Amino acid sequence: MSDASVPAAFILALQHLHEWLESEGVPYAAIGGIAVSLLAQPRATQDIDLVIWLDQDQWGRLLESGAQYGFELRLADALAFAERARVLLFRHSASSINVDISCGALPFEQEMIERAQTIRIGEWQLRVPTPEDLVITKAVAHRAKDIADIESLINVYPDLDAERVRYWVREFAEALEMPDLLTTIERLLP
Repeated sequence: MSDASVPAAFILALQHLHEWLESEGVPYAAIGGIAVSLLAQPRATQDIDLVIWLDQDQWGRLLESGAQYGFELRLADALAFAERARVLLFRHSASSINVDISCGALPFEQEMIERAQTIRIGEWQLRVPTPEDLVITKAVAHRAKDIADIESLINVYPDLDAERVRYWVREFAEALEMPDLLTTIERLLP
């Protein structure tokens, strides 16, 4: 895999993120546009999205340790915001790229992180979800660009585990009372 699909500023931020989270022993998976760019096809994105698995009583320590790796807080009351929204908001100072770190709580998020694969791209590495799990996150987000991302992933991975995708999208569709999630994924899957 080549890093040509990822701008240099993102590579620097991703390297620092990986080093930071690995040094803290925090399980994670990069999701969103950056993961789609690495697993399927390059696409524009403005920020970096990750999901971590970390007990809430450890969030404060993580917020503090980010500065050592060039991650500054975007909010003065970052911990209070995280406790409400389950999201830690950072900016990578060297690249000025915003980083949104979701604090996982759902069984699917835990599974996605446990199943994540470490990809090596040139001299750097990153943990990303399996194509199936990335499709599931995109199906739940359900915006036009997410549907396009799903199509890209299915084109690159035509043999993905469609039953896993259907199972989790069905679970989310029922829990969120959004049957369109399942209808859309059924239309897209082979």
